[in-house]
Amino acid sequence: MSHEPKQPIGWMDRPDFVKRLFLVLYVIAGLLMVAELVLGRTTEHPHPYEGPFGFYAVYGFASFWFLVLLAKPMRKLLIRSEDYYEGGADDE
Repeated sequence: MSHEPKQPIGWMDRPDFVKRLFLVLYVIAGLLMVAELVLGRTTEHPHPYEGPFGFYAVYGFASFWFLVLLAKPMRKLLIRSEDYYEGGADDE
């Protein structure tokens, strides 16, 4: 019995594709940040509710990072057994 690694079955299972996908996303994010620096401050009266450069990106990243860290303790609190909805009653 040989333990050969499984062949990728989907387009997201190929590491080279995933690396290229992330590279494209990083480039797009970088271009959008440069566009915000160049184009976002050209107006004479900026929007009064606009935050400082990159505020919403950092705020969103920190928020989701906090949610990911909070998910593990929440799972321990909220997890139920497999037969939770059966209630132990005899339905037959």
